[in-house]
Amino acid sequence: MRIRAFRGLRPAKKLAENVSSPPYDVVSDEEVRAIIRENPLSMMRVLRAEGDLEEGIHPFSDKVYEKAVENFHEMQAAGHLIHESERSLYLYQLDTGSHRQRGVAALCHLEDYESGLIKLHENTHKDKEDDRTRLTSDLSANPGPVFLTYRDDKNIDSLVDEIVETSPLFDFLDEKGIRHKLWKIPEGNRLIEAFGRTECFYVADGHHRTASAARVGRERRAANPMHTGEEDYNWFLSVLFPASQLQILAYNRVVTDLNGLQPGEFLEKVRTTLPVNEDASPSPKNPGKVSMYLEGGWHSLELSPDPENGPVERLDISVLQEKVLGPLLGIENQKISERVEFVGGIKGPEELQRRVDSGRGAVAFSLYPVSVEQLLEIADTGNNMPPKSTWFEPKLRSGLFIHTFEPKGASAK
Repeated sequence: MRIRAFRGLRPAKKLAENVSSPPYDVVSDEEVRAIIRENPLSMMRVLRAEGDLEEGIHPFSDKVYEKAVENFHEMQAAGHLIHESERSLYLYQLDTGSHRQRGVAALCHLEDYESGLIKLHENTHKDKEDDRTRLTSDLSANPGPVFLTYRDDKNIDSLVDEIVETSPLFDFLDEKGIRHKLWKIPEGNRLIEAFGRTECFYVADGHHRTASAARVGRERRAANPMHTGEEDYNWFLSVLFPASQLQILAYNRVVTDLNGLQPGEFLEKVRTTLPVNEDASPSPKNPGKVSMYLEGGWHSLELSPDPENGPVERLDISVLQEKVLGPLLGIENQKISERVEFVGGIKGPEELQRRVDSGRGAVAFSLYPVSVEQLLEIADTGNNMPPKSTWFEPKLRSGLFIHTFEPKGASAK
């Protein structure tokens, strides 16, 4: 696989904690405004600039993108973001509790994405892809990285082990107590060579960012009569983690109503479809089980997926859709249904219970996390998971390193 070093745009050393922000797509409108209000240096002013404007503004309006560009330039002019003088790779380490993961921040080539060497496991939503495409194009930058993974490689591991023995560029705790450390790797030729022996990469998190980067690259090629193929717009910002270090949490569901049924009626219909056990654990202990919260109690549903089915059909959420969500609750397509709320596993089953008890939802489903091997198998076979199947934790910060590239019509630097 091809990776490339880049002249990173990064925070001044003492400002990394303030400038970096959560990813754009894991925070609500209210949380965006709170982040910007409490920390005016936050990269969120670029990622979600609507939080810096009047309430009620449409997030995809021209004014929002114009404000994002204005804020981006302002952060550079004020010295909050500075350009490196040389091309580098970075090593990015995240620690949360007993979990640690280390990834190499680098550029990946758009052609490898287009040819399928960078494999996917999700479809994208057009409106979200259009939004990130517009922002990326207007900034001429990838403001947040794509989270990629690869099958473990001992040679890469040994090179990473050498780097962490040196002093990091950044080392701080974020608002959730996650520790972020970053090392600069000038040129990074040994890692570039080592990744050159890797057969493929997988998009773990960031399908919309990847798709939008590819669209912008194609647009820049078409708009540049002097295109050579060496331009930085042919590449997009990624962090590459070994698959064994990924931590996937469940992505749970809350359904707002019972499709016209009373709770007792719904429970009896579930019993005729699947084995149900009472007084269940709020979090299933094994795959093939789902914990359902209904009328103040937890029930365990035995899914028993057919081992002869394909990798997508064997997923717990696929069986739940086939047996319960579709035929009993009338939810034919979770992706577009307004009756389903998706709740990241980081919030725990307590959040599911809270939503049902408050009347916001009628029933909740707590799922067992998808495994890394399931994700890789689905991507290898060219299939897509159902929407919102994986919640990766910890989340990568945006703004610790930014990839900038040539504006329309510019040739390679």
